[in-house]
Amino acid sequence: MKTRTCSRLLLAAVMGVALADASHADTSKMRIAFSNNYAGNSWRQAMLKSWDIVTRKAVADGIVAAADVFTTADKEVPTQAAQIQNLILQGYNAIVINASSPDALNGAIKQACDAGIVVVSFDGIVTEPCAWRVVVNFKDYGEQEVEHLAKSLPKGGNLLEIRGLAGTSIDDAIHSGIVEGVQKHPDFKLVSSVEGDWDQTTAQKAVATVLPSLPEIVGVVDQGGDGYGAAQAFIAAKRKLPIITMGNRQDELAWWKEQKDKNGYSTWSASIAPGVCTLAFWVAQQILDGHKDIPHDLIVPYLQFTQDDFEAALPNIPAGGVASHEYTQEEAKKAIEANMNQGKTAEASTKQ
Repeated sequence: MKTRTCSRLLLAAVMGVALADASHADTSKMRIAFSNNYAGNSWRQAMLKSWDIVTRKAVADGIVAAADVFTTADKEVPTQAAQIQNLILQGYNAIVINASSPDALNGAIKQACDAGIVVVSFDGIVTEPCAWRVVVNFKDYGEQEVEHLAKSLPKGGNLLEIRGLAGTSIDDAIHSGIVEGVQKHPDFKLVSSVEGDWDQTTAQKAVATVLPSLPEIVGVVDQGGDGYGAAQAFIAAKRKLPIITMGNRQDELAWWKEQKDKNGYSTWSASIAPGVCTLAFWVAQQILDGHKDIPHDLIVPYLQFTQDDFEAALPNIPAGGVASHEYTQEEAKKAIEANMNQGKTAEASTKQ
């Protein structure tokens, strides 16, 4: 009897180990594709650089077999949808995507999921339920722009809005936050809106075109990558410089420091770190590794700088680059765990 009991315990232990091992797949032969809809500004270039730094090492270390990048030739939804369908045919195990639309790609995303492919969106996220999303609260970002202006401009005034890439979830969310912020501070008025595409040159041209028809502007609310261009447009037009919110680009922060040293210029800067793409990569790898219980919405904070701390960060940002952070696998695991714990806490609160 004793021998049988020991045998059963040993068998149970072996089975337990086997089940534990079965829950984790070997990802060394798996391939992850990155579907990117746009690469035409400094943020996207920094994003691609971060992806290359982290994924090249992951491939060299044998964690995954490949982590290939595919950037569309234009910014159009049909082009990216066709790209996703092509990646399905190529047999990738996971697709990380910076999407051109939150919902127009859902059909292609669902096809990928139905083919057993893990889909993780970030920055430009998708709404298809089968996909995972690495989410920044962009609406809060837009609202905080107005909140910071309100602290410096308690009497309000006219605001110029520079929008991002039309049709993306980011542009919609930041704009929504700005509108909500203005509603909370009715002394501010949005008198004009232009498209800057998160690009300094595009923003400068757009602002320069509309400035002659505008009254005095006290503040510029934007989405990152357009602050320096907006400033140059005001300077060229010999208009009084408004408070322009910045987007963590090196040229923006360098200009801010120059103006601060010259006349005490004060503003605020924020953006999602381009290196968040590497968090999305590790999330995809962890799901492929068997961690299917990862929440489909992972919240990460945006990176912000104030009048007191931006100068300390400036020397660490490469010329023409953006303030960023690349995630290690361990950091990604901690970020995932934090989101899972937060979800458990919220669930426990609703049951009380």
